[in-house]
Amino acid sequence: MVDTASESEAQDNRKSVTRRLAPEVRERQIVLKAVEHFATHGFSGSTRELARQLGVTQPLLYRYFPSKEALIDRVYEEVYQWDTRWENLIKDRSVPIQERMVRFYSSYSVVILRREWIRIFIFAGLTREGINSKYLSRLRERVFLPVMAEIRAAYDLPAPAGAKQREIDLELIWSLHASIFYLGVRKWIYGLPVSDDIDDHIARQIDAFLNGVPAALKHASKESAKPKAKARS
Repeated sequence: MVDTASESEAQDNRKSVTRRLAPEVRERQIVLKAVEHFATHGFSGSTRELARQLGVTQPLLYRYFPSKEALIDRVYEEVYQWDTRWENLIKDRSVPIQERMVRFYSSYSVVILRREWIRIFIFAGLTREGINSKYLSRLRERVFLPVMAEIRAAYDLPAPAGAKQREIDLELIWSLHASIFYLGVRKWIYGLPVSDDIDDHIARQIDAFLNGVPAALKHASKESAKPKAKARS
């Protein structure tokens, strides 16, 4: 026979422990659970369901986060953290460019190839217009353009002469970046197996990239320098 008195007492004890949580601990608990909730259900998941999973009331949830948007913003801050050391590494010319890129992308991949990172990023791109824009803008300014500038410097190539050449630079670095990001998509979106040795995969991708990109940049510069043929009347 079930001892209902003991069961009731245990429930009361759990509730008492929950009530005694310090505000900062409670907030942290909510944020971590929200990360899992949004990574699993996307942003259509309700705060009512989230509150239920946490074992708190919806009004208590709103005491910490006055709106669903505020909670989503906090989740984004939690998941999409940025390591400023990456920026210093990219520009450190005491280290060969290939080694810099391998070290950067090996470190960066540890952050972005997590389940919550990939799934929330995809959900945000599909259902919350503009939410990824800030992150992508930072990626462009702090990674893509500096990396291409360092590649040009390492291979004695001139800086981009105009918007067209900058666009070429960005498309090239996007191709490398996407090949690494796509490992996470394959694993956490498609449920497909990926390499167990991510660092080795990254090293090969960068080796292939640097064996082709300098020549592509030289070719693009020559093409840009050619006078355009006049249109026939």
